[in-house]
Amino acid sequence: MTREQYILATQQNSLPRTEHPPFYPVGIYGWRKRCLYFFVLLLLVTMIVNLAMTIWILKVMNFTVDGMGNLRVTKKGIRLEGISEFLLPLYVKEIHSRKDSPLVLQSDRNVTVNARNHMGQLTGQLTVGADAVEAQCKRFEVRASDSGRVLFSADEDEIVIGADRLKVTGTEGAVFGHSVETPHIRAEPSQDLKLESPTRSLVMEAPRGVQVNAAAGDLKATCRKELHLQSTEGEIFLDADTIRLGNLPVGSFSSSSSFSSSSSPSSSASRQTIYELCACPNGKLYLSPAGAGSTCQSSSNICLWS
Repeated sequence: MTREQYILATQQNSLPRTEHPPFYPVGIYGWRKRCLYFFVLLLLVTMIVNLAMTIWILKVMNFTVDGMGNLRVTKKGIRLEGISEFLLPLYVKEIHSRKDSPLVLQSDRNVTVNARNHMGQLTGQLTVGADAVEAQCKRFEVRASDSGRVLFSADEDEIVIGADRLKVTGTEGAVFGHSVETPHIRAEPSQDLKLESPTRSLVMEAPRGVQVNAAAGDLKATCRKELHLQSTEGEIFLDADTIRLGNLPVGSFSSSSSFSSSSSPSSSASRQTIYELCACPNGKLYLSPAGAGSTCQSSSNICLWS
């Protein structure tokens, strides 16, 4: 062996012998891999079911680009067609019906409409119930549809009726607990007008006069006790073709110069009796048979009897 071979052989023996490192596999194997595939498959099935349910809900609820079912979203607001039920309070600015159909609000108990101010305080309320319709507000008004004129208004101080005519059709008429101010009271054509106070007095007052006119009938004033006609500054004027005063007391008068005792009963019965209208100092009137002269002085004792 040459020197060079010896050196090479010794160098090869002196060099460290290299070994390959251990190999570790990278990934999921075994039962972990099977669980991962199972969860991925479950997620895929869930996504498919959710997608199918979403498509079914869109189909059933009739979702479109304009709205949902009978609910349509327009530029002016929301439009509902058909019957709609609200289980919770509804807050809206305006409610309109279609032009060819009415607006119906229906409830099993009552329908209440509330109005509130910017602070949330209740300013007005309208309740339609089974027994009554109640309105609670500061002022209640009913206006005409064409001109906007106030037909009826009510507040704490007064009630105003702005209609041209107020018609009461009840059999008992209208009952007023206090005074009534009106320029005209008129009954229906061919109907009677009756002003009555069953237990108290009836007073008609006007600063410029009270006029009672019966154009085609009689005017009767009946009372149980006394009927007073009084004028403080003017006069009482009775203008008629015939003025009759019934049930006046008749004074008695007898004179030999006026009637002859020899006249027959038949001639005295056929003679027309003439009376004079006499007045007592206290203002009472009575009738006295007229004789040759005035008999009021002779029969003035009737004023003492009365």
